[in-house]
Amino acid sequence: MNHAHLLYQGHGSYRITTAAGKVIYVDPFAGEGYDLPADLVVVTHEHYDHNALHRLTLKEETVVIRSAQALVKGEYQSFDLGWIRIQSVPAYNKNHRRESCVGYILSWDGVVLYASGDTSTTAEMPGLPPMDYALLPIDGVYNMDAAEATQCASLLKARVTIPIHVKEGSLYDREMAEQFTAPNRLLVAAGETIELIGEGK
Repeated sequence: MNHAHLLYQGHGSYRITTAAGKVIYVDPFAGEGYDLPADLVVVTHEHYDHNALHRLTLKEETVVIRSAQALVKGEYQSFDLGWIRIQSVPAYNKNHRRESCVGYILSWDGVVLYASGDTSTTAEMPGLPPMDYALLPIDGVYNMDAAEATQCASLLKARVTIPIHVKEGSLYDREMAEQFTAPNRLLVAAGETIELIGEGK
């Protein structure tokens, strides 16, 4: 049976390929692996290191969701493309304004993945739906540090939590990632691909 895969490109960027071959880019900017044409692109906010759409091949039917479409007049939007559902959720901290930043919950083929964007702990995290995977920033400069992210992981209760946006100016830093100590952690290095499996799949 085919499964979905996630390629962690580094920094805050990753590419998901579904079992059916649909290609999703989250916050394109860093690393390699932009060769597959996009079916869906989600951008959590408009900082340059999250929105490098020029690196992508976009098809006529590619759907691009940016924070301005995801958060409209204070309302977090949801999108149903038939093969995937996308729910935008709050993301914010002292460097990222609530009004212009979002996270996304992506649901497809029994997999639920939380793309948190650049955020620290939010009041809304405990109320997010059950999820298989949560990807959290831990750089401690623009976002929360590894200790706070570890606490977030216990609020979110994902089956697997992956630290990303690990060290400013670097695709990845193993030593920094090791400081994220959630019991459900999975450390994924830049350039590494993992299989995504939904609960019960």
